[in-house]
Amino acid sequence: MCKCGNEFNPASLKFRRAETTIKQMIQTAERLNGIGEYYFSAKLREIEKLNREGKRIISLGIGSPDQPPHPDVIRVLNEESVKPNVHSYQSYKGSPVLRKAMAAWYRQWYGVELDPDQEILPLAGSKEGIMHICMTYVNAGDLVLIPNPGYPTYRSAAGLAGGNVIAYLLTEKNNWLPDFEDLKTLLTKKRAGQEWVLMFVNYPQMPTGQLPDKKLFEELVSFARTNRILLVHDNPYSFILNEEPLSMLQVEGAKDQVIELNSLSKSHNMAGWRVGMLMASRERIDEVLRFKSNMDSGMFLPVQLAAAKALSLPASWYSEVNSLYRKRRMAVEALLDEMGCRYSKKQAGMFVWARIPETVKDGYSLSDLVLYEAGVFITPGGIFGSAGDEYVRVSLCASEENILESIGRIKQAGILKSKQHV
Repeated sequence: MCKCGNEFNPASLKFRRAETTIKQMIQTAERLNGIGEYYFSAKLREIEKLNREGKRIISLGIGSPDQPPHPDVIRVLNEESVKPNVHSYQSYKGSPVLRKAMAAWYRQWYGVELDPDQEILPLAGSKEGIMHICMTYVNAGDLVLIPNPGYPTYRSAAGLAGGNVIAYLLTEKNNWLPDFEDLKTLLTKKRAGQEWVLMFVNYPQMPTGQLPDKKLFEELVSFARTNRILLVHDNPYSFILNEEPLSMLQVEGAKDQVIELNSLSKSHNMAGWRVGMLMASRERIDEVLRFKSNMDSGMFLPVQLAAAKALSLPASWYSEVNSLYRKRRMAVEALLDEMGCRYSKKQAGMFVWARIPETVKDGYSLSDLVLYEAGVFITPGGIFGSAGDEYVRVSLCASEENILESIGRIKQAGILKSKQHV
């Protein structure tokens, strides 16, 4: 008998020991070393917990549009979904209807001619395209250039593929543009057996909102061609608060050197629909398809047909979306003024990127202060790389009413204020 009065059970002890041994034997793959859970995945759980406790957190952190798609898009989805012949597996290359709509959209808005049968690959969101590209081209130890600051998925996807990720610095002093001399220096730093294979770029840039021009794209394509690097341009923000959408494929000969990603998530309020696209030469499309076709079985056809409808919307759709974001941006700028942050008014995309006051340690500290003292969540810039440590990012994907309430909460909490902007 044990001291607690219960009869000792050797079999139970043996089972527990065996269970412990099994747990010790099961290990995650080495490819996950250094790759943590996505920041927003963990942070949203914390916010959910605070909401359950009655805190009612206002989230100004996520870039997920809070408005619905155009009514005609939803109508097409409803009408197509009730048809009996649309529920089977679909083509791995997507519906011809959707590919033709994507080609027409690129022709109308970017002035880029694409062969819908050979130069376009629909995706379940452009985020999966980043992973597909890395798994298609990156071998263990290959070198991949990513922007700092930049979208965290570039780093994690390249790392999961076995790549050696090297960040190139973007600075406010250089208007968040690449320094090509620094890039040339980076390319000289490789060990025997290593190869530079990919470079990720993203303009309009996230998180900084920096707009591109044709000259920048020409320089990037030339740099990639000279150094035999495949350039991946992530382009989901070109319609948000931007009057002149640009594509890197506008550069002559770019299809041979560039893969461009785009998405309906931001431009058409369809983030949850997971509709993206990959554009490149026929050779690149065929190469990526070798990986992608082993990962999924195509998109639900009614979603594809509704997406095709979205891509045919007139200019008035984009004007209405941007009119809403423009009003919200003014409110967000007032919020940032209230916190003493400094920001540029020349930003595109659905965020405002701002430097924190000098009296605050870093963006994480300001984010936590605002969250726990005022019940408002803003994103610390450090999650986008070390170059973002002294910045925060505020989303426009919240109602003007919630943004104004956030200002009131921050005022009431007495959080630092020193108005300044450029």
